[in-house]
Amino acid sequence: MSGHTVPQTKAARQALVRQLIETSSVESQTQLAGLLERQGLHATQATLSRDLEEIGAVKVRNAEGRLTYATQAILESMEDTGARLNRLCAELLHSAAGSANLTVLRTPAGAAQFLAMAIDTHEDPEVLGTVAGDDTILVIAADPHGGESLASKFLHRASGL
Repeated sequence: MSGHTVPQTKAARQALVRQLIETSSVESQTQLAGLLERQGLHATQATLSRDLEEIGAVKVRNAEGRLTYATQAILESMEDTGARLNRLCAELLHSAAGSANLTVLRTPAGAAQFLAMAIDTHEDPEVLGTVAGDDTILVIAADPHGGESLASKFLHRASGL
């Protein structure tokens, strides 16, 4: 096939998959394979399955009630950062403790960076920033004595109250 506009690489294919999901209503891997073929890329079902997992695509109900693939960007645009942070705290926060201007949050293994990104994205003026490991997040409070109140704030978000 001549006229390929997309390189035949994994990175290019995954970028195109992400773009197609974010700009089209993609309901199945078969439909996605067809859309890729029109762009000059052939991918097997197994390859698409791996790509969807690696880019973090999930199936959600759209406005018409149909299941379609969505990326993290679509999910984030569907809810405000405060609601997203509340949901993630409820799902991921195991404990929170504060001292001086520091708060330590514990999450399941592998989830700390995901929750820290949500905290940073929320742009709370009480938070200077975060440092995340595998299962622990260090949150730096703007108030020199705000660590304990920030820990309480995250626990409150997790409780759903």
